[in-house]
Amino acid sequence: MTFTKRLLGKANGMAGAFLLGIVFFIAVLGSVYTPHDPLKSDLLNRFAEASATHPLGTDMFGRDILSRLMRGAWVSVSIGLGTLVLPVVLGTVLGAAAGHFRGWFDRILIMILDALMAFPGLLIALGLMAVIGANKYGVILALSVAYLPAITRVVRGSVLSVSQSEFVEASATMGNSRLYTLIVHVLPNCLAPLIVLTTMMFGWVLLAESALSFLGLGVPPPEPSWGNILAEAKAHLMRYPMLGLLPGLCISVALLGVNLLGDALRDELDPKSAPSKEVI
Repeated sequence: MTFTKRLLGKANGMAGAFLLGIVFFIAVLGSVYTPHDPLKSDLLNRFAEASATHPLGTDMFGRDILSRLMRGAWVSVSIGLGTLVLPVVLGTVLGAAAGHFRGWFDRILIMILDALMAFPGLLIALGLMAVIGANKYGVILALSVAYLPAITRVVRGSVLSVSQSEFVEASATMGNSRLYTLIVHVLPNCLAPLIVLTTMMFGWVLLAESALSFLGLGVPPPEPSWGNILAEAKAHLMRYPMLGLLPGLCISVALLGVNLLGDALRDELDPKSAPSKEVI
């Protein structure tokens, strides 16, 4: 049985993949098509109720809510995926080098990581956004820096553990260089925790982007993201609760899908972490 079949054979894996599949489908569709222009205002049609023309109604500026949620899905998902690139690539390189070669580089890197991890990731992102300014690429850079220490520490720990294995010593005995041993023998055996953490981090980034946009430090209006759609609705929640409920529901569905799929990946890639099935 292939890995994909085993993963989707789990209830949480299938449910997570289904929910994330819906989110990614809407995001891709929203990048090329929306029923209406998500940026076009119609002040004569503010707070319109759901109709055939506007299935989810309109917001405080008369903009179609469905169109803004679809385009917002693309913005939020693209930020989430874009943010993963730098931490995963750079964190893997730094963590692997520190864990395998050790020495002064490892000691300096650990001191820097400990200093960064003394602060919550969102707080680091807030500080960077205050310097960079509110824009999409600034959000990606700020969140990349905020989550880089977590990836680096996980990769370093995995490399340290695998480097003590007998097959690594055998590779050195055969005359292979330390770099060759790291790339060919060590890193492939460190992928499982990295894949699980990357999957879970996608959900963390979605939530962090929404929080930054809600605070006015994320994607600037009128470009929609789920976070700033929710931020714009906060002044009208008492009279029009659906303005905040809908983007909040989108964020919740995406996070639920990530958590379910992440749990299934963890159980599949690390059987030791799965619940015990001993027969009493």
